[in-house]
Amino acid sequence: MDDLEQRVVVFAPVGKDARLIRQVLGPAGLDCQLCAGLGDVVHALQRGAAALLVVEEAFHAEFLGELTGFLARQPAWSDLPVLVLSKQGLDSPGIHKIFEQVGNMTLLERPVRAATLVSAALSARRARRRQYDMREVDRRKDEFLAILGHELRNPLAPIGTAMAVLNSMPDSTAKMREITRIVERQVRHLTRLVDDLLDVARITNDKVALKCEWVSVETVLQHAVEICRPQLDAGRHRLDLRLPAGKVLLAGDQARLVQSLANILGNAAKFSPPESTIHLSAQADGADIVFAVRDHGAGLEPEARSRIFELFAQGPAGRAHALGGLGIGLSLADRFTRMHGGTVQVFSAGSGQGCEFVLRMPIVVAERRSRERLAQAAKPAAAEAPVRIMVVDDNVDGADMLQTMLEMDGYLVAKASDGQGAIALAQEMHPNAILMDIGLPDMQGYEAARRIRELPGADDIVYIAMTGWGHDEARRLATEAGMQHYLVKPVDLTVLRQYLSEITGPRPPSGPVPPA
Repeated sequence: MDDLEQRVVVFAPVGKDARLIRQVLGPAGLDCQLCAGLGDVVHALQRGAAALLVVEEAFHAEFLGELTGFLARQPAWSDLPVLVLSKQGLDSPGIHKIFEQVGNMTLLERPVRAATLVSAALSARRARRRQYDMREVDRRKDEFLAILGHELRNPLAPIGTAMAVLNSMPDSTAKMREITRIVERQVRHLTRLVDDLLDVARITNDKVALKCEWVSVETVLQHAVEICRPQLDAGRHRLDLRLPAGKVLLAGDQARLVQSLANILGNAAKFSPPESTIHLSAQADGADIVFAVRDHGAGLEPEARSRIFELFAQGPAGRAHALGGLGIGLSLADRFTRMHGGTVQVFSAGSGQGCEFVLRMPIVVAERRSRERLAQAAKPAAAEAPVRIMVVDDNVDGADMLQTMLEMDGYLVAKASDGQGAIALAQEMHPNAILMDIGLPDMQGYEAARRIRELPGADDIVYIAMTGWGHDEARRLATEAGMQHYLVKPVDLTVLRQYLSEITGPRPPSGPVPPA
């Protein structure tokens, strides 16, 4: 805790109360900040405080509204202690309203003994110190999750790429293709678990921002079904898919919409008996979009329905644990839906009676297609030019698999395993695109990209960051380093191929590609 976080913020705007409070608390080692106005109080609390000490007379409607708003915005670890000095105590007509809205409140009836005031303030500071300790635990937990995600993604990347290479080999047998499909499904599953863990950390720290765009309801449904297809097939489930009449566009974050729906659809597949029918529908209701997922599975009792969206909730009788999963998918769906201004509800007649999850979000817009989009679609495809690609990654297996895949796609590829090697290779190869890992052994990929950009004739290189780091700060640094694209390992090869297909820069030199 810093000094600001150990002080008591005092709001007693009339009379001598503020000065007397400081005279009592000061000798006990309690630093006080006296606030003259409402704005001063909120500003002081935002900077950090051990407790708020306020006289009851200050609780007019505006102050109560500002205070309750601040308390509602507290992070999960925080529960600010509020000490209230009251002349009438519980007999005061307004004190019960304050109790209802403020939460962590201690009532001190005046005239209050100095020892009582000091002990209450010291107890509040001690409790608040424990909260700040939990903040540090949360910070370390989030750092651990970020590092864990990075470390897990690194081995997943070459596994996924190797499976793609095996699938594309013309001499692969049917049995080999079946095995590679199984491995690919499991890699996708592991990747989703890693992403869910990191999303929890980001949401907890308010680091998730929606990236809204126009997206069709049909696209959201198709992508969600595609993600859940392995689970549906494994359970031999039948999917009853109902699309809205006509084309319906949404203004929302496509990735988060798909993730929310896929988490709920996957949950239905998990808890439904084999060969069940699962119903998935979407319909426009005025300015709202309403997605519904209904199954005929395990169902929920009323008590379970009340906590099903809590973080790490494990389903009826802990079955989620038995069937696999972290108990965070439904929580993420609820949070992402609320970020879109919507709600998620669950309905069930009870155990064994199935469930229906309903997502409602106010993000529907009228059907529209811009002239620019039509004009773009009418343009003839640009003639493809040979593209030289440089892969920079200290993960030897990952770089080898990526090189093999890209060469099978017809690209000219060379590799470097560190920043200095990448700079030297760029001068020799003159690449059109660089696939740059961030965590290189001698320097960060951001720095390597900056140095390569300073080389003569390197202005038009396309940089694609490929890294296990998925947090917002890493993305910001990549953008500042001039990287046009950012992919998180294991890389979605479809997206990578799309980025590379858009490169129509100058034809590379005709000389040989340097050896890997």
